[in-house]
Amino acid sequence: MMENKKFLFSLFAFIATLTSTRGFAFQAPSLRNLDFASSLCSTASDSDVAVTEKGLLKRDRYVATNRFAVRQGKAAKFEKRWATRKSKLASLQGFKYFHLMRRVTINEEDGTAVYDEGTDDGMQQGNYVSFTIWEKKSDFGAWRSGEAFKEAHGGTSIGAFVSTMVSSAMVLKGAPRPAFYDGLLQQSSKPEALPTIVDGWRSVEADGVSTLPAECFVACNQFFVPPENASAFEQRWANRESRLKDCEGFVSFSMLRRDGQAKGHGTSPMDESEPTYLSTTIWKDQASFQKWRQGSAFQKAHGGGPPKDKKDESEKPAAPPAPLWAKPPQPVFYEGTLVISSEEGA
Repeated sequence: MMENKKFLFSLFAFIATLTSTRGFAFQAPSLRNLDFASSLCSTASDSDVAVTEKGLLKRDRYVATNRFAVRQGKAAKFEKRWATRKSKLASLQGFKYFHLMRRVTINEEDGTAVYDEGTDDGMQQGNYVSFTIWEKKSDFGAWRSGEAFKEAHGGTSIGAFVSTMVSSAMVLKGAPRPAFYDGLLQQSSKPEALPTIVDGWRSVEADGVSTLPAECFVACNQFFVPPENASAFEQRWANRESRLKDCEGFVSFSMLRRDGQAKGHGTSPMDESEPTYLSTTIWKDQASFQKWRQGSAFQKAHGGGPPKDKKDESEKPAAPPAPLWAKPPQPVFYEGTLVISSEEGA
């Protein structure tokens, strides 16, 4: 009860800020530069250069996420709100791909995926994440400052906005936590079929009792790379061999670099507990991921496979490259639902 009061207090303080000017004008938070030494900076503009002046790779896409700590037992209600919302997302300039993903844990013995409800303390990364890929950062900015953003977030009127936020307080544990990324080394396959879209959004049945069926599987690896190693880390990934596009069930891959310049309501500065990079691979289903994981493409991408013939038995194998991260990578898995894709894919 006390937490709900704190959440609502913050909510109404935010509303007071919105309504302090003459009339009601719901304005999306602006993106401002963030002077935070330990965070990475986004590519300055949508340019055609391959590498920035700091030696970082240019982005291929811009990825906007929002992390939600959904209360235990409220997952189906949360998904219904997303399924029945009004949104013109699929019809917007620069839109490439969207899904809502719920965090799962994988049983290593039988391979089953189980929804991870989290703990009473919540999870910083969220047990649900909205995931949207834009062709350019400027496309995301245009959506965020336009009417489509207001409609999707219940901001067409003060009443609609308050209703949306109060409903959120009953389903979520704390406020959503946005995070934005430069999408690097983008690969994607063209979808064989597209889901039914009505007025820019998915047309699905959601009863608020059962969760929606999984429509894709997402495998991520969280990397905690200090800024001084960022360029070397990106080049290591750029130079590695990848055959993902040849794998059955492959949908999309990108190495996500946290945009430390993004700031707005709900966006907090990064700290050492958050990854600076996130490798994100989307598969048609979990079976496709497991098939890749057990195949030769995985072994080659991760330095495995059969040993090479040696000309000299005394020759020692090459030492693995030194790690570029501050602590070991941490894998995390999701089931995606409400998938929307452009005709070309992500």
